[in-house]
Amino acid sequence: MKLSDFDFDLPPERIAIRPMSPRGDAKLLVSQAGQIDDAHVRDLFSYFRPGDRLVLNDTKVIPARLFGTRARQSAQGRVEAKIEVTLLEPQASGRWKALIKPLRKLAVGEEIQFAAGLSARCIEKTDGEALLDFSAQGAELDAALDVSGQMPLPPYIASKRAADAQDKSDYQTVWAKHRGAVAAPTASLHLDAAALDALQGHGVTISYVTLHVGAGTFLPVKVEEIRTHKMHAEWGHVSPQAVAEIEQTRAAGGRIIPVGTTALRLIETAARGGTLRPFEGETDIFIYPGFEFQITEGLMTNFHLPKSTLLMLVAALIGKPHLDAVYAHAVAQNYRFFSYGDASLLFAP
Repeated sequence: MKLSDFDFDLPPERIAIRPMSPRGDAKLLVSQAGQIDDAHVRDLFSYFRPGDRLVLNDTKVIPARLFGTRARQSAQGRVEAKIEVTLLEPQASGRWKALIKPLRKLAVGEEIQFAAGLSARCIEKTDGEALLDFSAQGAELDAALDVSGQMPLPPYIASKRAADAQDKSDYQTVWAKHRGAVAAPTASLHLDAAALDALQGHGVTISYVTLHVGAGTFLPVKVEEIRTHKMHAEWGHVSPQAVAEIEQTRAAGGRIIPVGTTALRLIETAARGGTLRPFEGETDIFIYPGFEFQITEGLMTNFHLPKSTLLMLVAALIGKPHLDAVYAHAVAQNYRFFSYGDASLLFAP
């Protein structure tokens, strides 16, 4: 299939800049047995059977966007300039890969000063990224980021407004546990404590896995032949407990429904070869039409960008013709799109 097969027209006003509040008021498109229904997230539990299992990603988004200053001596004396930093990925050394604006004006060896007494030195610059060595590590760095950092909103939101205090709760799942993501598993943002209680009261069980969503999730596909696209890698963990819970549900006839493409990609990575096994490491699995799912029987997800790998994943699950029908319906019925938008619940045919 070609990249152009996954393009569609989306009116700009359909891009959500803030989430619905309460979270359960978001619209929910439900697709099952070839039919499309309109509902709300608060109705989610009614579309599951007792014994079904949701798989949730318990990664925690860090406040990865920082604003600082660099200083250097010039012929005119000490000169300061503003620097914007977006953290991308921690290294085993404790250093961080980061995007810098403007990168070309930051010299290797130069220091950036942030709020809360935090600073970072540029160690190297390669491939449009920088490697930063922070003045704090571990829990001390986490605390400094919580004070001085902003949530790393997606580009299509950040271009329209700055992140604020409200985003620190809006752009985080209510069960977030393991720090490391620089983008949220956004389908999960719809589920609050009331939704989880309703699901479990209906007999739906829950398992947790961890995939630290990286900024690569927003990278565009640049090749027309989609099979030649190189997928970005992200770190994930599927515990023996999660494997046992999922296999127990399958043995009892329950369905496995990940919430979000990140949870789906991770459990399908762990099931490569046909058997679900515990997993820890990086995954660069690329799911597009023709993919054979081993575990997934449904998916709760948001509405994705045109020409994105996430759109290709959805097409793999429900088929390209039905994907087109779902998105045409969502546009016609004024659904809100992308990270803070509405949701869909899609069952494999």
